[in-house]
Amino acid sequence: MNKQNNNSLETAIFAGGCFWCTEAVFQRLNGVQEVVSGYTGGEIKNPAYREICTGRTGHAEGIKITFNPAEVSFTELLEVFFATHDPTTLNRQGNDVGSQYRSEIFYTNPEQKELAEEFIALLENEKVFESPIVTAISEVKPFYIAEQEHHNYYNDNSNQPYCQFIIDPKIKKLNKHFSNKLNTVK
Repeated sequence: MNKQNNNSLETAIFAGGCFWCTEAVFQRLNGVQEVVSGYTGGEIKNPAYREICTGRTGHAEGIKITFNPAEVSFTELLEVFFATHDPTTLNRQGNDVGSQYRSEIFYTNPEQKELAEEFIALLENEKVFESPIVTAISEVKPFYIAEQEHHNYYNDNSNQPYCQFIIDPKIKKLNKHFSNKLNTVK
């Protein structure tokens, strides 16, 4: 990934189900410098995966995206976020069930909050989804980096059944609908 002047980079934090899935999607976008899997939105400090899996920590599996807004806007990230997970199911993505798999945007500045609210309103007004969007919009909370085995999971384990059945369709959808936004170097 190209590293640019850090002053020009921004951060977005999304929770959209399993972080293996969201990491794999956003790693492929042009303008995204780094995607880190982790935990956010809860109250306990330094949670571990085994604790997150209980659904009792308040944390969600999420990703922290470092991006260059000159190459990919926050609105474009929102477009990909909403197109590659189901924002209408509360505390669930497919077979992954629990509050740790919720759909949530953790804004890092007032502009991100406003853009997220406007984007959800647009999706609702256009009736893009059959059911109401349940994606929460919350102020950023501490982000705890996940254990090393969760990083770059899809790229390192694409032959695993979970990757083939759950993540591959998301990548195919990304390739089909957002081919003009993909980084061909990765």
